Amino acid sequence: MKITKHSGHEVPFDKEKLKLSLKKSGAADDLIRESLAEIEKQMYDGITTKEIYKLAFAILKKAANGHAARYNIRLALQMLGPTGFFFEKFISRLYAADGFKTKINLTLQGKCVSHEVDIAIMKNNIISMVECKFHGSKEGSSDVKVPMYILSRFNDLKAKQHTLFSNSETINSCIIVTNNRFTKDAQDFANCSGISLLSWDYPQYNNLKDKIDKGTLYPVTCLTTLSMVEKEKLLILDQILVKDLIDDSQGLHKIGLSENRIKNVLHEASQICKLI
Repeated sequence: MKITKHSGHEVPFDKEKLKLSLKKSGAADDLIRESLAEIEKQMYDGITTKEIYKLAFAILKKAANGHAARYNIRLALQMLGPTGFFFEKFISRLYAADGFKTKINLTLQGKCVSHEVDIAIMKNNIISMVECKFHGSKEGSSDVKVPMYILSRFNDLKAKQHTLFSNSETINSCIIVTNNRFTKDAQDFANCSGISLLSWDYPQYNNLKDKIDKGTLYPVTCLTTLSMVEKEKLLILDQILVKDLIDDSQGLHKIGLSENRIKNVLHEASQICKLI
């Protein structure tokens, strides 16, 4: 059976790929088998990946909000827009959870001109500039022009000393992060130029989805018990991660949720972070 991707291309249905995505939601083996059987029953030749996603999401949500939320992570990252400002904050939190010191939204003077830098991170006295390329749809990808342009900015910045975490520091490396994918040319150019890339599924191991799952660093936008307006209010309050709500639920009170709804949100949050 053929399925239609977001790009419009038709490809053979990959049952194992769907099974893996269901497994990453935290669903038990029995639920995965039932879900696959139900989805296959409703499939037809040429069905879109979007329709398959909707079927899977509905089945998981019926079983447990937490499963649906974890299945929803990639879409949840797209909700950290529209400008990508909250995506930058999310990535900063991702590195902070890995032991890095971080600073966001910097303006630094290079050898030739000044540059806006999304994030600076430091660990073991090594400082990296992190540039975030946000895409508001699943179809978007970062092509070779992205690392080519950022390499020139990195070269200008590394030629000067900066005051970031202390005095007279040098930027040692460059990382580009996207919520979607890099093209093959972008990957090849970055590897050749010494730039590190991080995307939804690149590199093969310890990519963006791996880091999120390993650290249970899920964005609040994945929660199914909140409306989009409520999620936006939490982001403005700097409540970026689901973990933030578990650690301190005051943000939920501040956006005007009832006690009963707060209880439901926190229950889902605990499911997502595997606390129950």
